[in-house]
This record gives sequence, structure tokens and C-alpha cells, in this order.
Amino acid sequence: MYFIVVKFQTKPDYTDQFMDLVGPFTAATRREPGNLWFDWSRSVEDPDEFVLVEAFLDDDAAGAHVNSAHFKAGLDSMRPALTATPRIVSRKVDGDSWGEMGELQIG
Repeated sequence: MYFIVVKFQTKPDYTDQFMDLVGPFTAATRREPGNLWFDWSRSVEDPDEFVLVEAFLDDDAAGAHVNSAHFKAGLDSMRPALTATPRIVSRKVDGDSWGEMGELQIG
């Protein structure tokens, strides 16, 4: 499994509409072959930060995701709403439980 966590810092003027903005990207990603889980949440530390958690079957599925047309379109649609480049935390996991993940490293 390939597990990815990404933090998105939004401009305050875009915070309330961010989930609508990323809706098409989210829907397309959830339909991808090899996508196991994909969901957004609001940061508990910062109301203008969103956290994306995604899990893919393997490296190939994760690679297909980041090379897809909807991924590039999603980034383009998000760019005006963001204050900085999204911060990525990722971990490749050999197994299917939380205990097997170990510590996540900031990349």
C-alpha cells in the first residue's frame, strides 16, 4: 500500500469554498483503479489548513494518480486558493494495518 498525507494551507478568503473547489478532483481520484481511500479533513490546529489522506494499492497506482490529467487539473484549480506549496508527508507501507506503518516521515 502507498499511503500519502498532504497538508494544504488555504488563503482565508478561500477556506469556506475549498471543498467545493476540489470536488471534481476528489471524485475523479476516488474512481481511479488502485485507489483504496481518499478523504479530506480540516486541521484541528489551523482553520485555514486542510489535510488530505490517500491510500493506493501500490507504487503503480500512486504513480498513475500523480500523472493523471485530473491530478494536473486539480492542482491548477487549487493553486489560486493556496498560500504555499502543499506539504507532503508520505510513507510506503508493506501491510494492511496501522501497526505496520511505523512513523511517518516528513518528505
